[in-house]
Parts: sequence; C-alpha cells; structure tokens
Amino acid sequence: MRVSIDVARCQGHGRCAILAPDVFDVDDLGKSRTLLDPCPEELRAAAEEAAFSCPEGAITVSAVAAG
Repeated sequence: MRVSIDVARCQGHGRCAILAPDVFDVDDLGKSRTLLDPCPEELRAAAEEAAFSCPEGAITVSAVAAG
C-alpha cells in the first residue's frame, strides 16, 4: 500500500506519528513524513487510523498499483 501526506495541508499535530510510529515520523520543521514506501499491509490498520485521525485530512492510504 502507499501512504502519502499532503505537506501543504499538514499542520504538524503529530497524531499520525503517535498512532502509527512505524509508518510516520515528524521532520525538523514539524511536518509529518512517511517512513516506508511502499508500506507493508500489516501496518494498514495503523495507517488508516492515523489518516482518519488527521484533523486536516492530509494523509492518504491507497493500494499499490499492480505492475
């Protein structure tokens, strides 16, 4: 799966890094960043919870295109 963050929308609350520390981290500017690309399926529940909890809706979780 792919996890992406719209850094223009991210306000640096850090909820994603707290809820899914294996998927997200916070950079030196306070913006969230993904740690894995692609992200393993076993982390999907945590990534989706973080996306749902993002106040700005800046996180997208999607399937990796087959190819």
